[in-house]
Amino acid sequence: MQPARIENEFPAPSYRGNQRSALSDIRAAFEAGNDVVLVRAPTGSGKSLLARAICGAARTVEESEPKQATGAYYTTPQVSQLDDVAGDPLLSDLQVIRGKGNYTCILPGEENTKVNRAPCTRERGYDCSVKHRCPYFSDRAIASNRSIAAMTLAYFMQTAGSEVFRTRDVCVIDEAHGLAEWAEMYATIDLGPRTVPMWEELSVPEEPSVSRTARYAESLSGTCTRRKDDLLAQEELSPDEAAERDRLQELIGDLDWFVKDFRDPESPTTWTVDQSQDRSLSIKPMNPERYLSHTVWDRANRFALLSATILNKEAFCRGVGLDPDRVALVDVGHTFPVENRPLYDVTQGKMTYDEREGTIPKVARVLVRIMARHSDEKGIVHAHSYAIQDRLASLLSDFGVGDRMRTHDREDRNAALEAWKESDRADVFLSVKMEEALDLADDLARWQVICKAPYLNTRDSRVAHRLERGRWAWYHRAALRTVIQACGRVVRSPDDYGATYLADSSLLDLFERARSDMPPWFAEQVDRMGSPELPPFESSVGTNGTTPGRRTGSRSGQSSRSVPSRTGGSGTSGSDRGTNHPLNDVWGDG
Repeated sequence: MQPARIENEFPAPSYRGNQRSALSDIRAAFEAGNDVVLVRAPTGSGKSLLARAICGAARTVEESEPKQATGAYYTTPQVSQLDDVAGDPLLSDLQVIRGKGNYTCILPGEENTKVNRAPCTRERGYDCSVKHRCPYFSDRAIASNRSIAAMTLAYFMQTAGSEVFRTRDVCVIDEAHGLAEWAEMYATIDLGPRTVPMWEELSVPEEPSVSRTARYAESLSGTCTRRKDDLLAQEELSPDEAAERDRLQELIGDLDWFVKDFRDPESPTTWTVDQSQDRSLSIKPMNPERYLSHTVWDRANRFALLSATILNKEAFCRGVGLDPDRVALVDVGHTFPVENRPLYDVTQGKMTYDEREGTIPKVARVLVRIMARHSDEKGIVHAHSYAIQDRLASLLSDFGVGDRMRTHDREDRNAALEAWKESDRADVFLSVKMEEALDLADDLARWQVICKAPYLNTRDSRVAHRLERGRWAWYHRAALRTVIQACGRVVRSPDDYGATYLADSSLLDLFERARSDMPPWFAEQVDRMGSPELPPFESSVGTNGTTPGRRTGSRSGQSSRSVPSRTGGSGTSGSDRGTNHPLNDVWGDG
């Protein structure tokens, strides 16, 4: 790597905000000999442009000796982030490659067939006459030979050990704050009717221990191997049979890896097992270091990890298997005026499972009042779970504002989101798990409500395992990270503005408990938090349906954009104020 090239590789014609100083600090961190640089850059920092500059410092073919790694990877867990990169003319030299399922076959009669189910995957010895023009293999060949290959984190991990995508000199991971959680998710082995083709024919142990699960996994691997071999013996497979073959092959690899790792006395990985009511099993690794070593850390010489919410360097490094002494942290300051991104306390009580039933009606009532305050502006409500979403939608309909509400389910979330964004009406979107990777710039949304403190589900065996060992700081950091990500959805540039309303009392407790891990720019937001002036509750008062538009006038407090006071007031006016105060909460509908 040539860190001195970083600033010259910046792709934009000019710098904005803190980009120049950020690149200087990143260069200095690499020049100091650090293998990994964490770049904590808030929304609007232009992280993709910073990433391109870092990639450009990778060793070139002309600079390398034989067998030395060259070039760079750019990867992100967010598909939407990769889409943004692919559409940015300033990043045109990042060659994007996606998984086979994102491409369609070009053979006659197969135009609607995904490449991962094309004849080349279904027929033994199939020699494709147009493979050189296949959109997937063409993109893969180009990406493997370009100096910067861009892909999702899932595809990046799946290609570990590939002869096509070998070790490179530099790897940049964007939105890297959840790297440990992503690794745990990818390494989790789910055994159930949707993942094991012959599930209904199997005898599954009840409430198995990890050791008993390992014995079961070994037996299941043998069963899957025999079924896979039967499929491989056929001359031609149907698309469904090809999918089953691929799933079996993946499952065999996962099961064998788990058994081998569990029986390795030197493995650092601790495994847990969860079983659901339908007997399905989830085999989960507690420590993803070994998995990340193979799928990520062995893939490049130097790394830059970018995110707004890498909250604690030492804790992050422990979680992903890095030596903090070989890692530098570069902080990039926020350039968005704090008065443009106010936090408002409209807390109505706890949203824990035990107290939610009494709190949700109060949240719905205050939401009607917020809608009235923003009668001609779009807003988004982070409902946290489908159970909360459904209950709020029902109450809001009862209150007469249902025609302004939009919802989604698990299947139509992207389509529903795009339809809402394209609408000219001042509708309100009740969302679930959209706190990250969502760009609601300008009039796409001028306000949002966080309904529930996003604590992890304590019934998850990994969460419970960590809390049993007293890792409460990790628990609070995980929730704070999601809140900070959510707060960045509606303010996307220095000239943008948007209000964030906090409805769950547990959020106030979270801010106290995790104060030491807050980035300074977010702590400033919290310190300015106050109580908004809301119209009184009246059924149908939030219904308008007018076209949202940018308001004019001062940003200091007119109409729906009043700035909170610095007094830190903790309530909203009127009788909708809840009397309960927070402890904590959990993920999930239950």
